[in-house]
Amino acid sequence: MADDLAHSYDVDLFVIGGGSGGVRAARIAAGHGARVQLAEEYRVGGTCVIRGCVPKKLMVYAGRFADEFADAAGFGWDVPAPRFDWRVLKARRDAEVARLEGIYDTNLGKAGVTVVADRAVIEDAHTVRLVGQDKRVTARFILIAVGAEPVKEPLIPGAELAITSNEVFELETLPERILVVGGGYIAVEFAGVFAHLGARITLLHRGDKLLRGFDEEVRDALDAAYAHRMDLRLNRMVERLDKVENGIRATLDDGTTLEVDQVLTATGRRPKIAGLGLEAVGIEADARGAIPVDAYSRTKVPSIYAVGDVTDRAALTPIAIREGHAFADTVFGNKPWCVDHGLIPTAVFSTPEIGVVGHNEDVARRHFGAIDVYRSSFRPMKATLSGRDERLLMKVIVDCASDRVVGVHVVGHDAGEIIQAVGIAVTMGATKADFDRTIAVHPTAGEELVTMRSPVVTKHPVGVG
Repeated sequence: MADDLAHSYDVDLFVIGGGSGGVRAARIAAGHGARVQLAEEYRVGGTCVIRGCVPKKLMVYAGRFADEFADAAGFGWDVPAPRFDWRVLKARRDAEVARLEGIYDTNLGKAGVTVVADRAVIEDAHTVRLVGQDKRVTARFILIAVGAEPVKEPLIPGAELAITSNEVFELETLPERILVVGGGYIAVEFAGVFAHLGARITLLHRGDKLLRGFDEEVRDALDAAYAHRMDLRLNRMVERLDKVENGIRATLDDGTTLEVDQVLTATGRRPKIAGLGLEAVGIEADARGAIPVDAYSRTKVPSIYAVGDVTDRAALTPIAIREGHAFADTVFGNKPWCVDHGLIPTAVFSTPEIGVVGHNEDVARRHFGAIDVYRSSFRPMKATLSGRDERLLMKVIVDCASDRVVGVHVVGHDAGEIIQAVGIAVTMGATKADFDRTIAVHPTAGEELVTMRSPVVTKHPVGVG
């Protein structure tokens, strides 16, 4: 390290990518006294702020007002027939995104980070080239935080007619008929948004249930709710798309066709490594197209690190932020630590909303052997007067040997907010006894989590019990 410190570099840290992970790393490193430069070729804020979590959540809120207006009558309100204006939502949403982008820029400047609006390419272990300026910058350390990008897979004839989650925010009008292809977070969330805003939605997924990897009862609950809201087609694939007079014709693998105004492909995302210059330093992507790193986010090249979606460890904004913070503390703050990817609270902003922390039932059984499963499914209080056909599902999974709560699953209103609070307890190692001795807040939906006394099923390892 002595020789490294003796070398004169232009900066101590060069960050490639101005998303959540890169911005956090840059600010924390600068706070530790490092000279930091950050290059972003699009807009500072990354996927989450510019064309992901934030604008999408604003659209989710917009869509949910449709139910609020309808439910109001059950509580004595006489609400005139509402009218939705896509242009107003788009303008206000875009203005909020621009405001947040400005805050990101300002905070980087206050931290002493130099921001360059350019594409950066790695030339060697300590050098990047700013493409637009054809300028080279040397750095003691390089951090790759370029994120991921949506893909259209499988590639079919006419795929160019579809849009991805990037272009969906650029729509100038709300399409009347939309085909959403996919069964993960993005497909489920946008299908729900557009359905609530009044579009006729067909959600098509090649699997037999939505949200692969989630608890089976959670998946069943969402499938049932979405089948009621839209045209849900499972075990189906699109074979081709064709431009027709009144829109786009999609031909499915069973020979049927449907005509829509827009097709949104949400079948996955891939780490954005093309043209990054990894080959110049001998870094090879893994089978998923991600940059391999160790627990401290270091690549095979000691001076080059990577955080966030480009590493494909857990493609979630809070994880990228934590990884960026851990990197900066470790490398520049003399406070080494790494992120635990084993227990991550998460939410799906579908309607009904989903919140999860820990293991699903099947995984818990494989990990812990004997488990107790507590479940409560009920009609929320609000629905008793609104008349809405709605159910709320709560599920708690307990390791029998330790009594520790190893999984909590919530489907229903404010599930994300509930799971954030519950995530604290689960992360701290709370037991079922801890849940039981917690006083219920009544009347709330969340009280069900601390009032379930008898397991609905006890699962033992295969061949046992």
